[in-house]
Amino acid sequence: MLGELLPKRFAQRLCELHFDNKPMRQYTPAQLAAINQTLKNWPLPARNTEGYATAEVTLGGVDTDELSSTTMESRRVPGLYFIGEVVDVTGHLGGHNFQWAWASAHAAGLVV
Repeated sequence: MLGELLPKRFAQRLCELHFDNKPMRQYTPAQLAAINQTLKNWPLPARNTEGYATAEVTLGGVDTDELSSTTMESRRVPGLYFIGEVVDVTGHLGGHNFQWAWASAHAAGLVV
C-alpha cells in the first residue's frame, strides 16, 4: 500500500525497518492506527540548502488590493480565493514565502 503512495524503494525500506511487509488485510485496526501515527509524526529535518546562488524569488501575481486581507477572497469574483505565490507579495529570503503560503491558506481555509 505504501508503495502506491510513496516511491517504491523508499516504501520497501520503510517496511523493512519499521513495519511488517504483509497484506493490509492482515493488520489489525490497532496496528494500522499505530502505523498511521508513526507516519504522521515522522521527522523530516532539513539538513542543508543549495545556498544563495540557487535561491528563488518571484514577483507579480494577483494584486493584494484586489483581495480581502482577512479571507483572501477576490473583491471582483465572490467565492474565488488566491493564496501563496500567486499573490503579489514579496518578502526576504529565509522561509518568508513558506510562511506567507501557509498563513494565506489558513486565512482562506477558515472561510471555505
